[in-house]
Amino acid sequence: VQLQASGGGLVQAGGSLRLSCAASGGTSSSYGMGWFRQAPGKEREFAAAISWSGRSTYYADSVRGRFTISRDNAKNTVYLQMNSLKPEDTAVYYCAARWSIGLSSISNEYAYWGQGTQVTVSS
Repeated sequence: VQLQASGGGLVQAGGSLRLSCAASGGTSSSYGMGWFRQAPGKEREFAAAISWSGRSTYYADSVRGRFTISRDNAKNTVYLQMNSLKPEDTAVYYCAARWSIGLSSISNEYAYWGQGTQVTVSS
């Protein structure tokens, strides 16, 4: 499975961005997906996850209520809608896939990773 993340950029605080993660080489509906992020000098952290069906989602406390994860299995694509962005959301965002129908916030449980897309939020 190959994952290609896109949609990052520079935005002012309070603004919005939508990230996309296109999957190829597999059937997207067969696996759970997640978004992680890594800020400069910090460890990679969990942001959001979605089940294979899209019916279940899970968010880190730091993004809950501002970010929305969704998926379109017909397009083999997962999205992360980010609203009310804050400077502390600045990071490289990675999408990841795991061979499980459930949710996980544990990065080691994800077997496939995209290349990352930079999100920069200015104050």
